[in-house]
Amino acid sequence: MTSRVEHTDVGAYALGILEEPDRTAFAAHLATCPACTAELQELSGVAGALAGIAPLGNERDDTGGGDRGPAEVVSLLRRRKAADRRARRGTFVIGAAAAVTLVAGGIAAGTAISGESGTVPVGHSAHGPAEDAYRSGTPLAGTGASGVTGGLVLETKGWGTHAALELKGVKGPLECELIAVSPAGERRVVTGWAVPEKGYGVPGSPEPLYVHGGVAWEPAGIDHFEVRTTGGDTLLTVMV
Repeated sequence: MTSRVEHTDVGAYALGILEEPDRTAFAAHLATCPACTAELQELSGVAGALAGIAPLGNERDDTGGGDRGPAEVVSLLRRRKAADRRARRGTFVIGAAAAVTLVAGGIAAGTAISGESGTVPVGHSAHGPAEDAYRSGTPLAGTGASGVTGGLVLETKGWGTHAALELKGVKGPLECELIAVSPAGERRVVTGWAVPEKGYGVPGSPEPLYVHGGVAWEPAGIDHFEVRTTGGDTLLTVMV
């Protein structure tokens, strides 16, 4: 991707398996490409499921090479990325969902995106899954930096916590992450995204940003969430 930015690399970016030069180039591309930004929001649940799954032991390698641990599964995904890069985005998402099942031993990516009990109906709403998840619950209000507002809706899952974020009052270009923080100060990235120059929930671009993802901790094991830029600035803090 170093010679040109490919739209299909949004999947690899969401999973965090782009090499650093490609990651930097694609982050810059996101700031000017609403289509890729929207797709990144749709894929954030898959990325969050992968990030929030703790190692559960060795899994069987589908190439016949014996058992592989989670680290080797990630390595296998990296080797396959180059071959899959020019495939349709839908094929990549199916592969990512298969990777979730492989690592977790049966946890489906669709669970993280649509909810275990059908709370967020996929394909039956004018909104995206992140906004549907946010609208379906009772938000926890956040404390933001100057002009930034937002909140979180949390949902307990068998695998941990599903979090849906609404964010307003931000302008880009920025790269941001939603981070869960334990009472002991341990930190886990729930999901990440890019903010284009026009921003969200600001004059000229009034629509809020909605993203969602997952973390392996239960809500009782989380002290608060932070929305932080990759530059280290805290934009929003939501206490649990």
